[in-house]
Amino acid sequence: MIERLFTNAVEANGNPLNLAVSNGSFVAVGAERPESAAAEVIDLQGYLVLPGFVDGHIHLDKSFVGDRWRPHRPAASLRERLAIEKQALADARPIAERADALIRHAASFGTIAMRCHVDVDATTELTHLHAVMQAREKWRGIVDIELVAFPQAGVVSCPGTAELLDAAAREGAQVVGGIDPTTLDGDAQRQLDIVFGIAEKRGVKIDIHLHEPDQQGIDQLHRIAARTKALGMQGRVAVSHAYALGDVARGVVERVATALAEAGVSIMTNAPGDRAFPPVLQLRAAGVRVFTGNDNIQDAWWPYGNGDMLQRAMLVGYRSGFYTDDELHVALDMATHAAAAVVGKRGYGLEVGNEATFVVVNAPNAAAAVAAAPADRAIVRRGQFWGDTASAQ
Repeated sequence: MIERLFTNAVEANGNPLNLAVSNGSFVAVGAERPESAAAEVIDLQGYLVLPGFVDGHIHLDKSFVGDRWRPHRPAASLRERLAIEKQALADARPIAERADALIRHAASFGTIAMRCHVDVDATTELTHLHAVMQAREKWRGIVDIELVAFPQAGVVSCPGTAELLDAAAREGAQVVGGIDPTTLDGDAQRQLDIVFGIAEKRGVKIDIHLHEPDQQGIDQLHRIAARTKALGMQGRVAVSHAYALGDVARGVVERVATALAEAGVSIMTNAPGDRAFPPVLQLRAAGVRVFTGNDNIQDAWWPYGNGDMLQRAMLVGYRSGFYTDDELHVALDMATHAAAAVVGKRGYGLEVGNEATFVVVNAPNAAAAVAAAPADRAIVRRGQFWGDTASAQ
């Protein structure tokens, strides 16, 4: 029996849409309005309905959301940036409190799942992981959070990190990370041996930060793709940033894109403001899954961000030069279906049988929503309206 009927909505292309819900799941989705005399009817007044957003890359342990504003401090190197970050975090509010504040921000914009990279190194050990796990527990059933054990300070160059990454995976991190195997660690083969070895041993996924430029970064992508394919890990490996794909000629991208697609390696880009980044449309045309996330939000790395994935889709489209409706739909897909597939979000999307969770946006269609990122929106979770005043207790 239909319990609630959401009528007079529009779908991505601006066509009429009605959604019927029973027991928190969709029982009818389409242009036709189902008949049900007993259902509560909610008129959405021509607003757009989108699936809940998925943030494919966020750092909950680093953000100062929920803390005081901290002016950005320039750094001349990655190691200097890490030192500045350590100093800033030392007198910040506890990680669990700041993570909770940022999750709340993101949820208020319509995020229902995220992949969170959490620092693991010889100085912090697993303290960041445990704190974010504490915050995650508060939001269980509202925001699904997949955790990455992220070796920010390096794997080989930071003694003891390899053992900590393994311990993190043993304690519940679903993904093991890596970072710049050559430029940071100076030993690409050794870092990849460790990361892929832990993933194979613990049955977890992989997500490697790759900032290495030009051909050096391309060579790294080929190594990652080859290992992924050899180990049968297709669909379980992602590379975040992959700036090199924006540095090289189109023909070079074409060759490595073929390797990535054959290996099922996904690429995450947040379309950073000061750096070339992967050519989204070319990669997708080659069969590579490309997704997006906010990355750092108001932390020691940069002062920007608010957790809104619709705004992030707009920024991806803006920086990619997306003008047509089809291109703007690609940016939205990166923040919804593509990211959901990477994090393994089940029962996702506006389809019968799936959880009736969606975002209602004041826009005539999805392209317009991406172009403007309207703040006027409402969130429905399992068929019930949810607001940012709701408490995850």
